[in-house]
Amino acid sequence: MTTDMETGTTFAGLGVAPELVEALGSQGIRSPFAVQALTIADALAGRDVCGKAKTGSGKTLAFGLPMLMRTPRAGSGSPTSLVLVPTRELAVQVAEVLEVLGRAVDRRVLAVYGGTDLDRQTRQLADGADIVVATPGRLIDLADRKAVRLDKVSTLVVDEADRMADMGFLPQVEWLLRRMPVERQTLLFSATLDSAVDQVVRRHLRDPVLHEVQARQVTVDEMEHRFLKVHQLDKAKVCAAVVGGATKALCFCRTKRGADRLVEDLRREGVRAAAIHGDLRQSAREKALEDFAAGKLPTLVATDVAARGLDIDGVDVVVHYDPPEDHKAYLHRSGRTARAGEGGVAVTLVLWDQELAIERLQRRIGLRLPIVEVFSNDPRLKKLADWAPEPLKT
Repeated sequence: MTTDMETGTTFAGLGVAPELVEALGSQGIRSPFAVQALTIADALAGRDVCGKAKTGSGKTLAFGLPMLMRTPRAGSGSPTSLVLVPTRELAVQVAEVLEVLGRAVDRRVLAVYGGTDLDRQTRQLADGADIVVATPGRLIDLADRKAVRLDKVSTLVVDEADRMADMGFLPQVEWLLRRMPVERQTLLFSATLDSAVDQVVRRHLRDPVLHEVQARQVTVDEMEHRFLKVHQLDKAKVCAAVVGGATKALCFCRTKRGADRLVEDLRREGVRAAAIHGDLRQSAREKALEDFAAGKLPTLVATDVAARGLDIDGVDVVVHYDPPEDHKAYLHRSGRTARAGEGGVAVTLVLWDQELAIERLQRRIGLRLPIVEVFSNDPRLKKLADWAPEPLKT
């Protein structure tokens, strides 16, 4: 079944328990999104579900509400429900949503992910966590240490399966799946169902019902695009001038070292910025994300992997400090702006030897804009949305 609309039904009408309906209402959540309206009834009935839906579509409640209602009490080190996610950030986001609702039905939720204390997580598992939200690598570490057993898992969620595939985690997911009971309910959510994800569906889901939500995508035409030719020694200062005129700016670098270096350069230019990437302590990543989402930190510098799964509103400028690898990456990065009907600007900084690659990228996404040479003292950089270079003639 496919839909692109929100629904007029209610959570109670879908069969959600009254205590959970009340807990949702206390948070101001009263109407289910499309993915929730489509999948909750099937999940409550015990069906395997394959949901095709993007980040930000409401997937966490779509699988979380039925799981909370169907999760038996867990013994020490033996969770009865499991959510597998690709990144630490997503583990934290999902666990925060489920923890609040879990209190309403007396179920304990625990997030386990790399970069945090293994011994502490072992103790928390021993205390009896009913639902575990985990990244695959950390869960395997805990299983190897005999800190967690998966033989009691009755409900499994694989969230953002396409990102699992992109990040090379599917072999780890397979390793974990082989250690769970065959007789279980499996809910899989993914933005795409390409060959790698489709193999997981065919191998591990039993007669799944497929629901697809056509999430409205930010199109190329809904954002402003600027391509700026810069000189290497002036590049960081151009970036500082651009983000200095933004309310909330997200900058993309290709490498962790490059992200750290850009943060240092921006700070030298008086810009408050922080980085998120895999080498940082988890507490530092969470603090940066929290401050950025709340508007306390105006500029966030991210690698592509670290930014996967982020769903932050109000970003008015995306800076491709390092140009993306291809047009898909450009659209994925740039789509972090122009959300919820708001405007946004995607800015690509181009060195002399990157011009041909950028021209090819433009052709792939249907743009034909000049690559304008600028210097950091150019006053137009402060308000790029107000300055629109004339498109090139075809």
